[in-house]
Parts: sequence; structure tokens; C-alpha cells
Amino acid sequence: MNRFFSPLLVSLFAGTHLLGATGDTWPQYRGPAGDGLAAAEVPVRWSETNGIRWKTAVHGKAWSSPVVGKKQVWVSTATEDGHELSVLCLDRDSGRVQRDQVLFKVEKPQFCHKFNSYASPTPALEDGRIYVTFGSPGTACLDTATGKVLWTRQDLECNHYRGAGSSPILNGDRLIMNFDGSDHQFLIALDKRTGKTAWRVERSIDYKDLGPDGKPESEGDWRKAFATPHVATLGGIPTLLSQGAKAFYAYEPASGRELWRIEERTSHSGGTRPVVGNGLVYFPTGWSAGFILAVQPGKAGETLDVNSADAGTTQLKVAWKTKRNVPKKPALTLLGDHLFGIDDGGVATCWDAATGNVEWNERIGGNYSASPVIAGGRIYFCSEEGKVVVVAAGAKFEKLAENQMDDGFMASPAVAGKALYLRTKSHVYRIEN
Repeated sequence: MNRFFSPLLVSLFAGTHLLGATGDTWPQYRGPAGDGLAAAEVPVRWSETNGIRWKTAVHGKAWSSPVVGKKQVWVSTATEDGHELSVLCLDRDSGRVQRDQVLFKVEKPQFCHKFNSYASPTPALEDGRIYVTFGSPGTACLDTATGKVLWTRQDLECNHYRGAGSSPILNGDRLIMNFDGSDHQFLIALDKRTGKTAWRVERSIDYKDLGPDGKPESEGDWRKAFATPHVATLGGIPTLLSQGAKAFYAYEPASGRELWRIEERTSHSGGTRPVVGNGLVYFPTGWSAGFILAVQPGKAGETLDVNSADAGTTQLKVAWKTKRNVPKKPALTLLGDHLFGIDDGGVATCWDAATGNVEWNERIGGNYSASPVIAGGRIYFCSEEGKVVVVAAGAKFEKLAENQMDDGFMASPAVAGKALYLRTKSHVYRIEN
């Protein structure tokens, strides 16, 4: 396993502009490479009374994940009614709250579904700066040493319909964000130094037709998405991958120019971050009649309708797809030849990443919104009921441990050094032997 991880992580982290290529930090949603992978071995067994280095209460209601710097842990939060949107900085060693700062006060918050929160997007962290977004209500860049707000944007119009969920990512000098609401659907790149718009591109799918249920698109769900973008090198070309409502897009990161597109109009509200490997891009398509798709990337100008009888002769192809145990909220995790996932109802699956064949499929119990992580060859599943199930990340199912916390998980875990950083609905933990 160590022989496998070393070259893999060097390859995955090469060229990243985010803090943490060494694995000692966790600077964004799903980690340094955005794929939920960590090389370090972290604890397998713990409890509320054993194996916890610190535990810190966090006020408000927020499903965003912690991001971990060299000396700090940052989380965003919000009042349950959405009137105050805040960020907290914790001391990494002790868990002590160093900063508790209201960034935006919102007089008339948009509607947010009770299952969501007003602070669900995870911040992005780099040396000296943190970027915190709450979607359309506001995005801010702060100096991590002083807490000084360096710039803000509150002019990005989008009705999030059920609340924001897309996390920002950093790529070079750009902060890139998805905005897929019931009224506007676009992708935007901001100059991370100033907050000014570098480019903005509208989604190219026509949303004016009816959904599969015959209802007008204006009802919102069929236009809504919660997904986080991702940048990968595909065929030697830097490619920005971004999931909208009923379509998955590839763009040129420098300009926002659309390269290719996969259409899947029977599902909606895609909510995960894709993973890339073995020459394929993997992602769940969303709610309703969703699939997991393994897509062979295309050439510029190619489009593909997943449900079309005629696949055409394009390079852009679906290598395999499945409708069984498709996650709606938890992202997939890829380790070598194995693709792992857990559906929202607690069934975990390992697929052969090349063929889609099921290698194991087990009900581990609970309900799931958090995306799993793999650390040291073990996969960690965090349930809404507060259970963390640890399973060997291999072709044979082996349950290693089950750890029960006092509160449930909506936020995805972070791994930095040899510690797990877990955010429940009420606390942030550092778990370490």
C-alpha cells in the first residue's frame, strides 16, 4: 500500500496551488487534490471518551467541512435563520477559538430547506488567505493572520431555491464557483487577489422545456444543482469539470470556454465533486432517476446525450453506468482500480473502476450526506446519526470499526497529519492517537 500511495499522491498533488501538497493540511472540500484521498494512517477506533485530542463547540447551523492549515482550522457557520453568516478560526493544536467573525448580515435571507443550512459551502484555504462563500448572499477573502477582510462580493444574483451547496475551488490566480439556481445557472472565476470577475459563462443547456414529470422547469428543482467544480489534466489538457442541472460540463479553466458536455435530463440537482482516474471521469448525476457515470473525456465541441439510442462516433463516451445504489449527496472516492461510494440510505459499494462490475455491496446502516475519505488504505463513512464506520478500501469487504459520536454528521471529514478533523452538527473534533 505504501509503494502504491507514494507515486499516486505525487501525481495527484503535482501543480496544485492550494496549501497542503505535503499532506499536513486539508485546504478545501475533499482535500489537497479534491478527491478525498490522504496517505497518512489515522485512528481506526475512538469514542467520546478516548482518542480525542480536542473537541470545540461551534454555534449556529452549518454543513460546511473544516479546512486545516499549518496552525489553524477554519469553519464557516450561520444562524439557523440565515441573518448572520460567520467564519471561525480554531487553534490547530488546542482547538481554542481564535476568531469568531460575522462576515455578512442578511436582512431578507432566501428560503433554505430544513435539510440544508445557510453555511453549506466549504471554504478554500491557501497560505495567508481564506476564501469563504455562502453563495449569492456573499463571498469574502480574509487575511488568515489578522482576520482582515480583503475583499467581498455580494452582487452575484442567484436564487439558490433550497439553499447554496457548491464549494469554491482555487486554480492558479482564480477562485472558481458554480452558481446553479432556479433563475440563473452559471460558472464564475474571480481574480483571487481582488475579487473582480475574470470570466463568467452561462450554462449552455436550454432550461425552457418540461422536466420528465411534465412540470415546468420554473418549479426550480429541475434547474438546481449543488455540485463543486474540479480541475484535472485530461489528455494533457487542463480541464475544468463542472456539474450543473441535467448536464455535466468541461471548460477551459483560463477562459471558461466550454469544451464538451454530457447531457442527462432524467435527473437533477447534482450535488457532488467528480473524481478522475484510469482515463475516466466518475460522478453521480443527481436526484430522481440518477446514474453513476464513468465517462471517457471528449474533444472540444463534442456533446453526448446519455439516454440517446445513438451514441454517435465521438470520442466522448460513457464507459459504463449504473442505477444501483447511486449516492445523491456523498461524493465517490477512487483508489487505484476501485471506486467506492455510499448511497444516502447507508449501502456502501465497491465497483471495478474500469468496468463498473460490483466487487462488494454491503448495508452498513444509517443515513449519509457527508462524503467519505480514504486515509492509509481505509475508508471512513460518517453518518447523519453520528456513526463513523471504517472499512478496508479494497476489493473484499472488511469492516474494521464502528465509532459512535454524540451528534450526527452532515459535513465531510478532513485529514491532516495523522489526525482526523470531524465536524458534527454541534462540534469540531481533532481525533488522533
